[in-house]
Amino acid sequence: MRLRLLLPLLLVSSFLMSQDKEEKLILGTWLNVKQTAHIHIEQVNNKIQGKIVWLKTPNDDNGRPLTDINNPNKKRRDHPVLGLYVLKGFTYSGNSKWEGGTVYAPELGKVYDCEMSISDPNKLEVRGFIGIPFVGRTDIWTRVKGH
Repeated sequence: MRLRLLLPLLLVSSFLMSQDKEEKLILGTWLNVKQTAHIHIEQVNNKIQGKIVWLKTPNDDNGRPLTDINNPNKKRRDHPVLGLYVLKGFTYSGNSKWEGGTVYAPELGKVYDCEMSISDPNKLEVRGFIGIPFVGRTDIWTRVKGH
C-alpha cells in the first residue's frame, strides 16, 4: 500500500526536477546570428531577460562607445549599447519554449514580440514577430562555451 502512494510522488518530483532543468537550459551567454554580440540570458523574478555583454565592434569610428542612436526615445539615444537589455519578459511555457517576451533590435530601434526555443543545448531559436508568430523571422544563436 505504501508503495502505491510513494510511486506517484516519485514520478511527480522526477517530472518537476526535469522540467526545472529544461527551464534553465536557456541561461548563459549566446552569440547572435551575425556574430557581432554576446547576449547574457538570466532569470530575474521568474522572468527571462538578456543583455549585451560583448560587442565585436564596441566603439564607433571616433573610438567612442557605441550608443543606442536609433532608439525611438530620444532620451535613451546616448545610452551605451554594451549592457543594453535586448530580451525582456519571457516565461517558460514547457517543451523547451519561452514566450511572452520582447526582443529589441538596437540597429533598427525597434521592439518585437518574441518567443524562443531550444532543440539543441547549444542552439537557441529566437523568433521576433509583429502580432502573430507566423509573421516574423527566426535567428539561431549559438551558446558561448565557458559562459
